[in-house]
Amino acid sequence: MRIPLDYYRILGLPLAASEEQLRQAYSDRRQQLPRREYSQVAINSRKQLIEEAYVVLSDPKERRAYDQLYLAHAYGSERENNPTVAVENRAADSDSIESQGLSIEINPDELAGALLILQELGEYELVLKLGHPYLTNNNSTGVQAGKTLETSDFSDIDPQRADVVLTVALACLELGREEWQQGHYENAAASLETGDQLLAHFGLFPKVQAEIQADLYRLRPYRILELLALPLEKTAERKQGLQLLQDILGDRGGIDGTGNDHSGLNIDDFLRFIQQLRNHLTVAEQHQLFEAESRRPSAVAIYLAVYALIARGFTQRQPALIQQAKQMLIRLGKRQDVHLEQSLCALMLGQTEEATRALELSQEYEALAFIREHSQNSPDLLPGLCLYGEHWLQNDVFPNFRDLVKQQASLKDYFADRRVQTYLEQLPTQPETNYEGSITNQPSHSPTQINPKSYRSNPNVVYGQFPNIRTHSSSSSPTSPTHSPTEGTGLDMPVTPVSGVECVSRSNNYYMNGSARSGVPSQAQTPRRRKSSPSAYSRGHNREQQVAAATRRRRSASRGGNSKMRLLWVLGTTLASLLVLWLAISTTVKFVHNALRPAPTLQDPQLSIQINEPPLTIPGRNSKPQFPTGNLTEATAQEVIQTWLATKSAALGPNHEIDSLENILIGSALTQWRLIAQQDKADNRYRKYEHSLKIESLEIAPTDQEHAAVQASVTEATNFYENGLLNQQKSSKETVRVRYNLVRKPDGWRIREISVLNKES
Repeated sequence: MRIPLDYYRILGLPLAASEEQLRQAYSDRRQQLPRREYSQVAINSRKQLIEEAYVVLSDPKERRAYDQLYLAHAYGSERENNPTVAVENRAADSDSIESQGLSIEINPDELAGALLILQELGEYELVLKLGHPYLTNNNSTGVQAGKTLETSDFSDIDPQRADVVLTVALACLELGREEWQQGHYENAAASLETGDQLLAHFGLFPKVQAEIQADLYRLRPYRILELLALPLEKTAERKQGLQLLQDILGDRGGIDGTGNDHSGLNIDDFLRFIQQLRNHLTVAEQHQLFEAESRRPSAVAIYLAVYALIARGFTQRQPALIQQAKQMLIRLGKRQDVHLEQSLCALMLGQTEEATRALELSQEYEALAFIREHSQNSPDLLPGLCLYGEHWLQNDVFPNFRDLVKQQASLKDYFADRRVQTYLEQLPTQPETNYEGSITNQPSHSPTQINPKSYRSNPNVVYGQFPNIRTHSSSSSPTSPTHSPTEGTGLDMPVTPVSGVECVSRSNNYYMNGSARSGVPSQAQTPRRRKSSPSAYSRGHNREQQVAAATRRRRSASRGGNSKMRLLWVLGTTLASLLVLWLAISTTVKFVHNALRPAPTLQDPQLSIQINEPPLTIPGRNSKPQFPTGNLTEATAQEVIQTWLATKSAALGPNHEIDSLENILIGSALTQWRLIAQQDKADNRYRKYEHSLKIESLEIAPTDQEHAAVQASVTEATNFYENGLLNQQKSSKETVRVRYNLVRKPDGWRIREISVLNKES
């Protein structure tokens, strides 16, 4: 049989190689040994072909004759008419193998060695074409990467069979890796699966099979992204991608599980992978996926399921899904601040008082500032909350679903829908939610009553923000709601906190002081980043309804005023009497004590100083630094930011003082910078900084003295060290404008969020 090889390729030499190069190449090829799994039969066959090539090329006469054949084939001259040409092109015969380049004649027992040499030369497809017919005993059957191996029984024991199986399997492995590098993930999987099936069929080389399976496991995330990114019409392929995703989640034990799926992704990498994956899933697919995952339980899955429920409930006009999201947020609220989401859910259910109460508990400073700014001429925060809700849906929710990217968010259209109105009017008075985690039962009221207890669930108050909407009369008998509310998700188990929840649930990208940027190992980002400056928007208000509602609240408050005043008067009188009695007793005791035992008098003022104690308290080496307390001024803001820059230099410096970050950062800022510092320490790198700072502005809302925003210009010079050596390419000096969101704690001000506005130079 003929094999598409030539003597120069066997030795790895060019045509113009000298005799010395020929001898050196022959020596090198003899010393090179294939993988240890090969038998001595294959090794001897390979050695024999190498020696044959050396014998021909080392003889000057035979080499000249071979070179003429080589050049004749290369330039196509006299190929058809020269009877001495030993190289043939047999493309006309469909049952023969098309030779590519020169070919040589080999004995059947030299096939293993020839395939081994082709494998070493990277001719993987040729190995498959030659090896598969041999294994199937059918010379008319070829194989392409990705096709299932045909089964056949062998009556005779062939000493070459195991070596041929090994060579074909290794060709599948290498071909799969080449496809992987080129970004053709499904083709790569097909090649790897062919090799895996081949080894499984013959029951040979379990270590090589394990190597192929390891590549298949690592390839799964890439395949999932490729399959789910296909058009929605490719239902079979996308279904396969979803099944692969379910397999990975099962192996890991959930989105934030600690199981081993053999993909090489840690928890944070997998969270970023899930975030990247969301952009390829529809709202219905995410609803089904994350609702099922939330029952493990998983805090991340609960949060993502809430987004899917809200998006689907709003766009498909199914407020029952929003009610379900609201119930899931109660579970999630025990672990993190989700009051803003709870407020928006209550708003979309027409529960305005509950929406306001949840909003007051939120720590989202920028969102609250925006809502208050757009509610200045209103007796409550409802106008600003409606406006913020629309922009939140448009910019933070819809972009995470491939079928909602171009969806427009309009609360006016939502509340104008007859299905929504019917559901909200039939929505019973729910138990009043205590956002600390308990539920207080409230008596039910008629839908027509509007008082402090039924006001929260009356959709007409929200309709008042959109005067053009026609609402049903409360006294009418509307038809049954199209969708009935569900009873929640049945999450009775406690939510397990995970380190990556804040990474998935808050910001997509972070870029802190120009020295760190969010990386994408498997390229993942996160669901929501709240915007604080949406475009200008105008909406009419129904002033008569707002004034009437405010009047009703004042009347309700006045009815209980008398009884409260009487109770306060009794308590005040009792406390005053006890205070007078205590003062009288203490004065009498002190007078008697001074009369019986007068204190000695000193001639001059004396200092209380002892040689074993310092006159002032000296903080310990490990004590936490003292931060400015009280109201924030530009001077104290300067001190807080300077403390952060010094802490950053220590945490990312050569000593990696990561724990010091807890003294100045909280929330998402602490989580992000701790990850950066830990990664630098793990990679044996550190940074040295030089900072200069200028405070540009300080923003404190008059009604909220617990939060502040500081805008500063920071010049940062960074020297980047890797393995103890300075990396000039990664070192930099730049000036950036940074916004710091601060929150007051009992022991001082802390930085909750850091965002870079723009580079100045």
